[in-house]
Amino acid sequence: MSITTVSSREFNQDVSKAKRAAFRGPVFITDRGHPAHVLLSIEDYQKITDSNESIVDLLTMPGVAEVDFDPPRLDKNLYRPADFS
Repeated sequence: MSITTVSSREFNQDVSKAKRAAFRGPVFITDRGHPAHVLLSIEDYQKITDSNESIVDLLTMPGVAEVDFDPPRLDKNLYRPADFS
């Protein structure tokens, strides 16, 4: 996969070139030197959006059940008055 970067002007002058580059990887389109848009092939877009996993599934850590975690108990004094002396 290759990443291509083109300016908005280059994109407007040769859309076909950008579309061909999108088959090799994402095409970043810049406005005044800053990334503004990304052109993807439909296959790459579907890979990103057609996931059956939820964000919760993606963020879970495999093997977390084996982690021994015993947090300390909080005492009843959750806060202390400020000392302005």
